[in-house]
Amino acid sequence: MTSTPLFRRLAGSAALVAALGATGATLTTATPAYAVPAGGYGDLVDAVSPAVVFIEVTAKAQPSDMQGQFPQGMPDELRRQFEKMMPQDGEQPARQGLGSGFIISEDGKIVTNNHVVEGAETVTVKLADGRSLDAKVLGSDPLTDVALLQVTSDEKLPFIEFGDSDQMRPGDEVVAVGNPFGLGGTVTSGIVSALSRNINAGPYDDFIQTDAAINRGNSGGPLFNNEGKVIGMNTAIFSPDGGSVGIGFAVPSDLVRTIVADLSDDGSITRGWLGVQIKPMPEDIAQVLGYAKPKGAVVEVVSADSPAAKAGLEKGDIILSFNGTEITELRDLTRAVASTDPDAVAPVKILHNGSEKTVDVTVGTLAKQDA
Repeated sequence: MTSTPLFRRLAGSAALVAALGATGATLTTATPAYAVPAGGYGDLVDAVSPAVVFIEVTAKAQPSDMQGQFPQGMPDELRRQFEKMMPQDGEQPARQGLGSGFIISEDGKIVTNNHVVEGAETVTVKLADGRSLDAKVLGSDPLTDVALLQVTSDEKLPFIEFGDSDQMRPGDEVVAVGNPFGLGGTVTSGIVSALSRNINAGPYDDFIQTDAAINRGNSGGPLFNNEGKVIGMNTAIFSPDGGSVGIGFAVPSDLVRTIVADLSDDGSITRGWLGVQIKPMPEDIAQVLGYAKPKGAVVEVVSADSPAAKAGLEKGDIILSFNGTEITELRDLTRAVASTDPDAVAPVKILHNGSEKTVDVTVGTLAKQDA
């Protein structure tokens, strides 16, 4: 994720230099629904807190490039004094960081953000009961900022289940539990402020926006509905100074659950591929076509030997729907294609030379790529 100064990932602490499922996770006993009582969320927090964990990370040391940072014309004696203070092995000291996460199975699978554990040399998970366990990164996906960890315990671990993020509405109450600034076991509450937010963090942005206070260190922590089920994973904030201003973003649980299920297989993500470059429909074209506003995705380039080429898509075609998903903006198509299994046959409704028609596309496999 390439953040603007205002959009900040939440992982971090004062000591961290960085700017900072189907797992089928189910409870052995059904989680009771908690109407929000006059007394607050105490019962809900008591029920879910044992499965919320705090993550300590030692990041791999980076090669030191201090030599290139000396200003031109620096006196030789002063330069020698600085050189004596530089690490002799040419590496900077390892960086320390903090984040949050949550247990989704009694055998110790834990979900957190990719950016919490990215480049980690060691990962330690601290449970609410005070125990510390070494964790292994089973897999991660930079494009959705989801990572799956594994810890081993001599006893079964408490865990929580995913809720249905698609059922959330603006105004619904939510509770965040996490480790902001290293202050473990911190609970905040608020509402869903908006859905399907695009903050230009990646190609699959579909964030839940909330006004529940979340800060650095909340990264990877759960956002609960009032039934005590995880409907989002706290990931980023909108902030001019790094602190909470009441605008936070969580990856929806429906997406997290899908990514975690894929990571559980072999630690990697498999996504569908269509093989087109697209652009938004211009306003004047929408008017000519009689649309109230632009919709669909205009094909600019069709890659040779791609699924799109084999299905007969051409430059200038307008993709109106893909595999049953209406395309109102470009990211609708990006997400719909990515979530379709490779080798699946997907119906694609297009506008071709002024006429609508449907073609069947055999979806390909997206090549592995970096965030």
